[in-house]
Amino acid sequence: MDSILCDELLQEIFRRLPPPSAASVSLVCKRWLHLLRSSTTSLSICFIETPLIPLFSSFLCFHPFLSTLSVTITHTLDSSDQLLNSVASSCPNLRHLRFLNGSVSTLSLFSLSVSCPNLVSLALTLFRPLSFLWVTPFGSLKELSIYSAGNSGEFDYGEFYGSCELNLESLLLTGIKSGDKGVGFLWRNCKKITTLKLISCEGVGDQGSFLTFLQCLEGLQELELRTCRTIADGVLLKLGENCAMLNSLLLYDGGSKDGLFHFLTQSKCGNLQNLDLRLPLDLDNNHLKAAAENLGSLRSLRLQSCCLVTGEGLKILGNAMADGLEELALINCDVVERESGLLTTLGQDLKRLRKLDLSFNDMLLDKELISMLVSCNNLNELKVRGCKKLTNLSMVSLAKCCKKLQSVDAMYCCGIEAQGVELFVLNSPKLRLLQVEENKVSDVAKRWASNKFIEVVG
Repeated sequence: MDSILCDELLQEIFRRLPPPSAASVSLVCKRWLHLLRSSTTSLSICFIETPLIPLFSSFLCFHPFLSTLSVTITHTLDSSDQLLNSVASSCPNLRHLRFLNGSVSTLSLFSLSVSCPNLVSLALTLFRPLSFLWVTPFGSLKELSIYSAGNSGEFDYGEFYGSCELNLESLLLTGIKSGDKGVGFLWRNCKKITTLKLISCEGVGDQGSFLTFLQCLEGLQELELRTCRTIADGVLLKLGENCAMLNSLLLYDGGSKDGLFHFLTQSKCGNLQNLDLRLPLDLDNNHLKAAAENLGSLRSLRLQSCCLVTGEGLKILGNAMADGLEELALINCDVVERESGLLTTLGQDLKRLRKLDLSFNDMLLDKELISMLVSCNNLNELKVRGCKKLTNLSMVSLAKCCKKLQSVDAMYCCGIEAQGVELFVLNSPKLRLLQVEENKVSDVAKRWASNKFIEVVG
């Protein structure tokens, strides 16, 4: 039987198998082991202790067609450069590489650029002093993620002020400080950046880097600021003045009341479609009213832990966005539980909603959710994770009112039982993904899900 199947067909089958099946396939015979390795294009490796470099290189050589590789090191290794050199010499076809928690030298990165010229995505851990001159030879690189982690103690050679335009389109930086000179090289030479993500950054480089950073904002389409408290207001101010192309903004734990209000009222970001505000402790109804008046293109609004917002502000926003809003998230927002009838009004206004996330509203009751679902006939994604008061009644209502649902997350909903899950699965013709505890999925529901290609994640 084995000889009937050609190598190409077996490899195609192996590519479609879920990852847990790989171990079983590799034990069948030497031929299958060889074909499995040659058909593997993606690997994720985590080292908990120092590996033997020759064995690591040999292992990688058994997978000649790797295009995606993730290497994570759980503690500091002196052999990080050797590991990276092994990757460079053994995986010439790499296009995506994550090499985290290991300090690597500039020389190793230059070697990587020569050995893996087709890299389009690279994620690295770097130690100070930061230098980015090594990015220049990576001609195909489009996405760069840098996680800064302390000081290496190496000599700081200063900043390179030459000009060499980089092809980067997406940039993620974490832990940048106001004195990091090397960051200015990126701001000066990244003229094509459309996506910028800053995480736990106290600055954007030294004083000379700020003006070039502002120039990078002009062409941005997507910006994320996560726990960047010291720079959030300044970035928002300049963003509103310089970034007409922006269509997505995520702000997590940063930005003052006045800074955010100024952005919402004075912003020239007329194309903004996605607004995600997480832990904005000063966010209130005035901000929502400003958004309703000035963000007419908004398609997605996500709010998390907004304790000062009331139903009045949300109703004004819902009424103004009635014809455009397709995604709404009110995560851990006590106004959902505090004001009866709010969800009913929002459901009646926002009839174009496709995605709804009400996760971690502990006291959300069935009647409040059901009153909204009655009007949301176009929903294809719903998340109610951690809504502990919901019961089987909500699942029954979902099955009756939301026939277009494709994805539902009902994890950690204590009141929802196996009977409700089974009824929902059997009566949801479009369902493709259900997240719920495994002990709530009956044998009948499992068989139905298997026959209808519904993925159940517990």
